[in-house]
Amino acid sequence: MNRQRAASLVPMAHVAGIAASIAFYEQLGFAIEANFTPPGAAEPAWVSLRSGGAGLMLAQASEPIVAGQQAVLFYVYCEDVAAMHAQLAAAGIAVSPIAAPFYNPRGEFRAVDPDGYVVMVAHL
Repeated sequence: MNRQRAASLVPMAHVAGIAASIAFYEQLGFAIEANFTPPGAAEPAWVSLRSGGAGLMLAQASEPIVAGQQAVLFYVYCEDVAAMHAQLAAAGIAVSPIAAPFYNPRGEFRAVDPDGYVVMVAHL
């Protein structure tokens, strides 16, 4: 038997506002790959975003998003953590200081998206 394995993993997060989330993730280099807008709706109810090999799907939440209950971390890897830190800060996004934990000695920092999901930005 030929054992199958996952070829890709793309998380899907429920968000309070698709437009605000798209704007946040565009600052990290993501672009819209596909979207779905229900008939008569003003904005998409679902969007697929991509940046190189990284993918993320966002879906309009049917219930309020409670920031303190977001129990997942999104790790975004980039070539230059310091440059990404400066870019996000210049765009008005709150970012933590760059830290160098044992598992990421080249550095990482934290940002929080509009729905309270923690986005950790780290070196490749």
